[in-house]
Amino acid sequence: MRTPTGDDVDGVLRGAIEPFGGIGQLFEFDVRIIESVACLLGYAAGMSAAEPSLFDKIVNLSKRRGIVFPSAEIYGGFRSTYDYGPVGVLMLRNVKDAWWRSMVQLRSDVVGLDASILSPPAVWTASGHLANFTDPLVDCRNCGTRHRQDKLDDPETCPSCGMSGQFTEPRQFNLMFKTQAGPVADEGAVAYLRPETAQGMFINFANVLNTSRKRPPFGIAQIGKSFRNEITPGNFVFRTREFEQMEMEFFVPPAESEQWYEYWCRERFQWYIDHGIAEDQLRLRPHDSDELSHYSSGTSDVEFMFPWGWDELEGIANRGSYDLDQHAEHSGQRLEYFDQANNERYVPHVIEPAAGATRTMMAFLMAAYDEEQVNDDTRTVLRLHHRIAPYKVAVLPLSKKPELAEPAKELLATIQPHWMTDYDETQAIGRRYRRQDEIGTPYCITFDFDSLEDKAVTVRERDSMEQVRLPIAEVVDWLAERLV
Repeated sequence: MRTPTGDDVDGVLRGAIEPFGGIGQLFEFDVRIIESVACLLGYAAGMSAAEPSLFDKIVNLSKRRGIVFPSAEIYGGFRSTYDYGPVGVLMLRNVKDAWWRSMVQLRSDVVGLDASILSPPAVWTASGHLANFTDPLVDCRNCGTRHRQDKLDDPETCPSCGMSGQFTEPRQFNLMFKTQAGPVADEGAVAYLRPETAQGMFINFANVLNTSRKRPPFGIAQIGKSFRNEITPGNFVFRTREFEQMEMEFFVPPAESEQWYEYWCRERFQWYIDHGIAEDQLRLRPHDSDELSHYSSGTSDVEFMFPWGWDELEGIANRGSYDLDQHAEHSGQRLEYFDQANNERYVPHVIEPAAGATRTMMAFLMAAYDEEQVNDDTRTVLRLHHRIAPYKVAVLPLSKKPELAEPAKELLATIQPHWMTDYDETQAIGRRYRRQDEIGTPYCITFDFDSLEDKAVTVRERDSMEQVRLPIAEVVDWLAERLV
């Protein structure tokens, strides 16, 4: 008999949990249980446990350090929903703030919007979502699992049970969440949770044009929740039914659409590099002609090399005038721009960079994750760009005795108005450094007994672990030079 290998054990585990959507969906049962089972099976086969994958390490770290929790965990969890913990909510907010800073704050040609999540059916009839926003659904007759046919590696073989030729005929499944507005459940009360944020910007085009006094080329940006009833959510927070998008609709004169499309492809690709993802972990992939939507003259995806392969972070699409034309036709309102200088009236074309905030956060986590040997210890560190890091600074009194804790808290109070700052006075200082490394805090400040005499503190830098002694009065200015 062949001796089992680490791949065999890993395969058995993954085969057992695949019907539940993989390890990312079994997260609510605690990934550490799965790792323990792997160890037990490994030792039973006379071998050591296989090294956990990067994906499993990120899932484990997310639970252990308060980045992401399974939603409704005390009730057994609710598949494909997650709650962002004390650390995760800060990081997700920083991802969105970094996007907003680049797309709105630092530009004079883009304004913001926050449109409603609930919309009447007329919006989605005009956009085409009610008729066309569907995925092909197949069921496995053998094990009962459901799959998106277009996402199967082999359209004849079920990835859950391995049986071939057991799929039902594909049927189209609409991904929109339908609900009702008001006390009476009739057709007049039907409403939908938006599956994307884009339509709110299109139907507000005239409102923004008239109130902001912008003229093409100009953009409308929005960050917000969207909802899609995915057939097969999975890969942790990468594909969920409730997620956040960061989208911008850039309205341009028709003759300028191609140059602006190329411009936004470059800009959006560079944004990920500027915020800490290595260029060799990214690619800009133009869609083939058979992938393009019928209204798109060009679409490119910014993709990241996830543990399962290349997958989309953001799409940049040249949508033409399709959306404004559709809403003008269905609403009876004119959605166009009058160029007084050229005495010309036209419907602008739209360039749309649309990114997923939650999957972008996941990519930043994976790109930043690192392990290194320090003496006899393995140090886990998130080498996050400081704009993305949940906390920028941690204040760590060497002892929790009042003579150190009280002045350390005074120092904390001087830093908090400027940056998100953590405070930790429990356990040995080395353990506290490691905790901050694991959540990506760029700088740790230690207030020790010498600080009472020399009015100085020790500042430790995360990546190099180098330490400098600084006068307390200079700390804020020193940090300000580095946390721009």
